[in-house]
Amino acid sequence: MRIARFSIDGNVAFGAVEGDKPDELVLDIIKGIPFADFELSGTKVPLSKVRLLPPVLPNKVVAFGRNYAEHARELGNEVPEAPFAFFKPSTSVIGPGDEIAYPSFSSEVHHEAELAVVIGRMCREVPRERVQDVILGYTCANDVTARDVQRREKQWARAKGFDTSCPLGPWVETDLDLAAASDLTIQCTVNGQQRQLGRTSEMTHSIEDLIVNITEAMTLLPGDVVLTGTPAGVGPLNVGDEVAVTIEGIGTLTNKVIKRG
Repeated sequence: MRIARFSIDGNVAFGAVEGDKPDELVLDIIKGIPFADFELSGTKVPLSKVRLLPPVLPNKVVAFGRNYAEHARELGNEVPEAPFAFFKPSTSVIGPGDEIAYPSFSSEVHHEAELAVVIGRMCREVPRERVQDVILGYTCANDVTARDVQRREKQWARAKGFDTSCPLGPWVETDLDLAAASDLTIQCTVNGQQRQLGRTSEMTHSIEDLIVNITEAMTLLPGDVVLTGTPAGVGPLNVGDEVAVTIEGIGTLTNKVIKRG
């Protein structure tokens, strides 16, 4: 099931996305929330009539850096022996079609296409064999990064946590199991030109590794998001660019870059 969060006539709801052709997609409005038992209402609205929002509002976004060897090397970094985590605040999250505001304190902003894991239940100290049980599904993410600030400041809070630096969407795909999610094509285009192309099977540390690692330290809550790293090919974004992240079996997340007002 593809679960989207959307706004229509000033109301916010979740819905199951139905259909295959982009111009014929409809939302069956969900009774309740996707983190508990829910029913489909049978009330359907065309996707074209709603505004898609970030598919979840995470309490926290836990991101893992340098989890693709070629990406680590392209920036002159070593591949970490253990998963290397950092955070993006909830205020960095935007949805499909929302604008990425180019930060005034940077002159080198990069795209980073990533598979995002959406947590479905409160969990901590998750054993490897139970990782599947805590995952609601998967979505597309763009770990937008002020690369010059990242190099200069070493600590990544501003470089990766600025407002609008975490596009998520377009929806959560719940039908992928761990085996499928661990071998998907992931790509990024800017103005229609391919920049990144890789597979999630190229991760140094698996999805299971990442969930086990972070839940050793902290509790994850329903709706929290885990970013799994980006393949090689990261590069600059400029004001006016349209950047799209596409992941096999999930969909495409598209955002435009604007000047920060």
